[in-house]
Amino acid sequence: MQAYVGKLVAVLAFGLIVACGPKMPNYDYSKEVDPRVSEYVVGVDDSLNINIWKNEQLSTSVVVRPDGTITMPLVGDLVARGKTPTQLRKEIAKRLAEYVKLGASEITVAVTQVNSYRFTVSGEVVRAGMVQSRQYLTVADAIAQAGGFTRFAERNKITLSRRDADGTIRRIPIAYDFIENGSHPEMNIVMLAGDSLHIP
Repeated sequence: MQAYVGKLVAVLAFGLIVACGPKMPNYDYSKEVDPRVSEYVVGVDDSLNINIWKNEQLSTSVVVRPDGTITMPLVGDLVARGKTPTQLRKEIAKRLAEYVKLGASEITVAVTQVNSYRFTVSGEVVRAGMVQSRQYLTVADAIAQAGGFTRFAERNKITLSRRDADGTIRRIPIAYDFIENGSHPEMNIVMLAGDSLHIP
C-alpha cells in the first residue's frame, strides 16, 4: 500500500510539472527573416563610403541623416535608408548617367560603420532600454545584453513587436524556456533594427 501511494504521489507530481510547464505559442517562427543570410540594409546614422572609379570628385563619404537621405555631388539628395548597398549602387549609376558614362560595376558602396542596428528591451530585465550593436543579436542575446531577467520576470510571456514595411505592427510571442532548453531554437529569432522586446 505504501509503495502504491508513493507511485501515485510521483505520478501526480510529474503531472503538476507538465501542467505548469510553458505552453508552445501558436506562431510560425520560420516566416521571420534572418538578416544574417541576406545583404545588409542601410539605416539612419550608418556611415557609407561611395567610390566612383577614376573620379575622386564624385567619390564621397557620408552619414545617413535622420530623414534617411544622403547627399552626393551631382546626384544631390538620395534616399539610402531601407536600401542595400547593391540597390544604392544601381540608383547612383542611374542618377549619374546624364552627367557621366558609368556602369554600376564602376561604383562601390561600402558600409564603413554600422550605427543603425538598435532596438529596445523593456520590462523585467536588469537594464531596460535601447540596445545597440555592431553585430546581429538573437532574442537570447538581447536579453543577455539587458542584464538578464529580474526575479519577477514572466519569461514565457515575452512579446517581440515588429513593424512591417506597410507600417503594421506584429506581435510575436516568445516562451523563453523553449529557447533555453534547446527544444525550439527557431523561436530564438534575430532581432531587427526598430524591434521592441517586452518582458512582463
